[in-house]
Amino acid sequence: MIIEPRIRGFVCITAHPEGCAAKVQEEIDFCRSQQAPADGPRKVLVIGASTGYGLSSRIAAAFGHGADTLGVFFERPSAKGKPASAGWYNSVAVEKAAHQAGLYASSINGDAFSDEIKAETIERIKKDLGQVDLVVYSLASPRRTDPKTGETYRSVLKPIGQPYANQSLDTDKGEIIEVAMEPASQEEIDATVKVMGGEDWELWMDALSEAGVLAPEAKTVAYSYIGPELTWPIYTNGTIGMAKKDVERAAREITDKHGCQALVSINKALVTQASSAIPVVPLYISILFKLMKEKGTHEGCIEQMVRLFNDHLYSTAGPTLDDDGRIRLDDLEMQPDIQAAVAKIWPTVNTGNLNELTDFGGYQKDFLELFGFGLCGVDYTVDTAVDHPLPSAEG
Repeated sequence: MIIEPRIRGFVCITAHPEGCAAKVQEEIDFCRSQQAPADGPRKVLVIGASTGYGLSSRIAAAFGHGADTLGVFFERPSAKGKPASAGWYNSVAVEKAAHQAGLYASSINGDAFSDEIKAETIERIKKDLGQVDLVVYSLASPRRTDPKTGETYRSVLKPIGQPYANQSLDTDKGEIIEVAMEPASQEEIDATVKVMGGEDWELWMDALSEAGVLAPEAKTVAYSYIGPELTWPIYTNGTIGMAKKDVERAAREITDKHGCQALVSINKALVTQASSAIPVVPLYISILFKLMKEKGTHEGCIEQMVRLFNDHLYSTAGPTLDDDGRIRLDDLEMQPDIQAAVAKIWPTVNTGNLNELTDFGGYQKDFLELFGFGLCGVDYTVDTAVDHPLPSAEG
């Protein structure tokens, strides 16, 4: 069938397998062009491995360091002639490329919050890898069922304490709009922390440790974001921010309990399926991209993850940490001149000058590429097969 993008709000409900494979190959080629430290990861578990930073983490480990990788995700395979999700096609492409390179690569598709998927992952590690020396935790989900109580929690994107209003970007129409949100209740705050906080990361590390599948001196990393003050009411000081603070708490607990180095990496704002859903953020990203591209400091997911692995996690000097013990991959984004320029442009943007003052075109391009559209070298006018099964583990 001929697959075209069908966008509903902040998500595209179709994905192109050849386009996803082309995007994955671009990231693989970048990894191979970089000089990696000799002492890198060898056997890596990536929880949330199919899109965004999790996908790029898996690619960086495999094709930058020659690591065997096991990915865990919850994606939709093709069914009844309908395309699979982008994350499914991404994972198929990663595994095929890894096998061609002689690397082990395998995946488990299911609810990573569940005890069943944790147990299946542990058995796969025992059978195929023995132990893992790096665990990447990169889950982003709107809901989570607590495996102990069976209760399902749903996260919300809301400010805390007082209402919030600001301008935002309607990415469908390319128009500046006003958004207003009421503050979250305590129940909503607590639920967001349950879904997006550090509890499940701790449960994963507990299960892996108890099963004996964590290598001595293993590392683990989870991802977070802080951003500029203009986004703080909806992010850092909002419900998501409370969850991210809990992730930092979990890092300390994991380090103390399991004797492994648990780190939080504060990453740059990028176009991902998660960030596209956050009010205000798409407009901020569009302004940010224009400024960073003009300065020559713009990075995508793969550039960020290669820098994380090469300059921090596996640098001979060890990771560079801020005063709160976090890795700051957002250092280029948060440079004072960049943030001052964002603050200057922000109040002047309107629908009429959007394309002049921002890189909304770049935002749209990155968004479509998340789903395999707009990639050079892909002919989108020809029929393409939608059924692409995950290959069996090899390497």
